[in-house]
Amino acid sequence: MTRTAFYVLTALADGPRHGYGIVRETEALSEGQVRLRIGTLYGVLDRLTAEGLVEPDREEVHRGRLRRYHRLTDSGEAALAAEARRMASGAQTATRRIAARRAGHAPFPAPPESPGHAP
Repeated sequence: MTRTAFYVLTALADGPRHGYGIVRETEALSEGQVRLRIGTLYGVLDRLTAEGLVEPDREEVHRGRLRRYHRLTDSGEAALAAEARRMASGAQTATRRIAARRAGHAPFPAPPESPGHAP
């Protein structure tokens, strides 16, 4: 799952949103690291819809413009939860290895030197 898809799904986890709302929420959730343009967002939404992770919720007119709302599907929620677990596991592994390094304990033995190469 791409970082952008992860944040779009996360933005929809607490309820349906329209495009601009997804853009703003994605930027806030990612602390500004993911900044979507509307055209890019709709490409991501189309792909997530084709994968069954997102679906249209409703359309409404706001100030003369049509707003399309999208929501997370049950499959989308499961995919988001699985990705969050994967990311958390990776972060825990990295944290343990950093702690071991700082404590002066290598978690695994260093690989053997290649023959013919001096250290």
